[in-house]
Amino acid sequence: MKTPPPAKSNLAGVLFGLLAFGIFSLHDVVVKTLGATYSPFQIVFFSALLGFPLATLMLMRDQTMGHLRPVHPWWVALRMAATVLTGTSAFYAFSVLPLAQTYAIIFASPLLITVLSIPILGETVRLRRWIAVIVGLIGVLVVLRPGSAPIGLGHLAALGTAIGGAFNSIIVRKIGHEERSAVLLIYPMVATFVVMGALMPFFYQPMPGLDFAGFALVGVLAFVAVLSLIAAYRNGEAVVVAPMQYSQIIWATLFGALFFGETPDGYTAVGAGIIIASGLYIVFREGRANVSEHTPVTRTRSRPETGVGPRVSPILNQDRPAE
Repeated sequence: MKTPPPAKSNLAGVLFGLLAFGIFSLHDVVVKTLGATYSPFQIVFFSALLGFPLATLMLMRDQTMGHLRPVHPWWVALRMAATVLTGTSAFYAFSVLPLAQTYAIIFASPLLITVLSIPILGETVRLRRWIAVIVGLIGVLVVLRPGSAPIGLGHLAALGTAIGGAFNSIIVRKIGHEERSAVLLIYPMVATFVVMGALMPFFYQPMPGLDFAGFALVGVLAFVAVLSLIAAYRNGEAVVVAPMQYSQIIWATLFGALFFGETPDGYTAVGAGIIIASGLYIVFREGRANVSEHTPVTRTRSRPETGVGPRVSPILNQDRPAE
């Protein structure tokens, strides 16, 4: 039986996790700023392009013998499609919606992971987690307020991000033990690069030097955030580090007010609180022994998927066997 990390390690994991998600939030601020001028396709294209150096470094560390042909090509293809859809949806949502509202909707991803784990992983979800999922989805409805407030394409894009991110996470849990980390890292990034590159003749806008620096900054922030998140999970238990993703709602409120003059309305605040509470319950419920066979939420180590840059789980799997 694996010995849990000591309290000191968990504290380091929490601090690295808070740092990682704070940097991710800055990354999303830059995306939102660029989104006022450029299409999400162009932002995703350059984000994927600038994510290749990190992926290359990770591939250089992969000492697993073998080839780059997928063991499960259909699952890998589905993950590639989900990644392209998720990246575009996420960056569009960040561009047109308030940051806090976008995060609140994307935070539904752990709830959807729990539901998808039933048909895909064969997970048994008992009554308490079902109640948490239902409560969390009620929180999403509170944020969206269907019938009383117009639901725009940005809201649908944020929902698409949550759904696509959940599919991505579940697929990684499904095939991660059998696929090489290199396959899980490189195929989605190449798919994103190729599809977005094919769209560039229709959506590309010339970039002045300052804006190009903003695109480069997106890549740098993603690089540093992923490294910080890797450090978090290497130092702390998943059940301790995973909840740190919800700190992004604090950063979103702060950065939204500071850079964009955004103030979350009461519905967004209440709905986000409900979603976060239900998500935390699922995380801690999975962390208990003999409750969840696959622990699909706590073992999915990346933040809610935004479709570009390598995920943390495959990188960690290069260093130690999947738990």
